[in-house]
Amino acid sequence: MFQNSDGKINSVLFTAILPFLLFFMAYYGFESSYVKLKTMEKAPDFMFSSVYAYRVIPNFLTVHVTDFLTDFINSNLVSLKPFILKSGTVFYHSIFLINVIFFLASTLVLDKILKFNPNLFASDPRLRKLLYIFGVFLMVIVQYVPTNCDSIAIFFFLGGIFFSLKFAKLRQNKDLLFLCGIIFISTFVRETACLNIAFFGALFFDYRSFKIKDFAFCKEILMAVLAFVVPYIGLRLMIPQEASLAEGFYLVQNFSSPFNLAGLVFGLVFLYFIYQLCGVAERNIFKNFMILSVPYLGMITFVGLFWETRLFLPLLLGVLVISSQNINFHRA
Repeated sequence: MFQNSDGKINSVLFTAILPFLLFFMAYYGFESSYVKLKTMEKAPDFMFSSVYAYRVIPNFLTVHVTDFLTDFINSNLVSLKPFILKSGTVFYHSIFLINVIFFLASTLVLDKILKFNPNLFASDPRLRKLLYIFGVFLMVIVQYVPTNCDSIAIFFFLGGIFFSLKFAKLRQNKDLLFLCGIIFISTFVRETACLNIAFFGALFFDYRSFKIKDFAFCKEILMAVLAFVVPYIGLRLMIPQEASLAEGFYLVQNFSSPFNLAGLVFGLVFLYFIYQLCGVAERNIFKNFMILSVPYLGMITFVGLFWETRLFLPLLLGVLVISSQNINFHRA
């Protein structure tokens, strides 16, 4: 009984208390010099224009949580309002509240993924815990560029990874449907939903011969692609914007700014580090994932900024998961 109690306490500490404290310190222990969200009274106009207009779910939550929190503070916490506003505007607290909820949900999913059998670290849970903590720290450190969509997008991305692995190992069609549902919904969050397709395809794509190992998989990957393409096109038809693909082009800045170059080196060093942790089979999956993620990497290079390492986060978490899994399996 005491062992069960200790296990539950450890689980709460690792998947809730520690991640929450880290995230809290990131938002209130120091201030980002990159985005001045802390002094904004409401959602800025740019969140509803250009490519940001297609991030429907984050924008919806941002507006309504800010309104709810404003009314709640004015009605129930009037005496504490000066203290609350001392640490940031209501809008900033709303961003924190949304992000911390989805961040904690992400840590739970990551913990569940790292416990998935067969697992390379199943025989030594200490290594699994270290890898989990490493992933949690990684998700926290990129919060120096706080946004209203990244934590939500990461939650759905990890959820997609979970069902991709589950489908690949157990071959249950319901897991494929769950994956397609996650891709469909997460397209309303951010374009990184397409990386779930890359991860799913990486499990069966053979980079050495550039072909799918099992052509029965073609219809399954097609379902995943349609789950992304249909809402992606639908959003651009329903919400026309002058810039529907990118806010700007930053190719020159990415290779001329020392900050952007530092962000690029960070991503490359991390990828190399994780690659060293992978076994032979996992290295093949790693390469598959990188090859299938080339369109996303190209978009980061041209229309993103390398210094925003949050853009690399889905790739980094994806390879982190790959390094932990025993993916030396074959389709039945």
